[in-house]
Amino acid sequence: MYLKFDKKEDKLVVSLMGELDHHSAEEVRVKIDDRIDRDNIKKVILNFNGVTFMDSSGIGVVIGRFKKMQNRDGKLCVAEINRTVNKVFEISGMYKIIDVYSSIDEAVVNI
Repeated sequence: MYLKFDKKEDKLVVSLMGELDHHSAEEVRVKIDDRIDRDNIKKVILNFNGVTFMDSSGIGVVIGRFKKMQNRDGKLCVAEINRTVNKVFEISGMYKIIDVYSSIDEAVVNI
């Protein structure tokens, strides 16, 4: 799993590429949390465009970052969900609590 961090206005955009599963979840969690804490981020956009596979560990990463942002009076959303990952989001019920946008630009405007 490869992570790319970008700042758009006051938002942190995290582009995830590869498989978000039990092999990569801990590393992804640590890297995202480190950046949030270091830069005192209040708004996070997770870009799922490059995610080829996601399991329950990936769900845990997303929900954990969502809760972390709530505790900081911040926000987290997801963007550019592909078909593979969309099924996981639907089945897990994550769309009920996490806002989803079709593009990064749309997320930047709305979060």
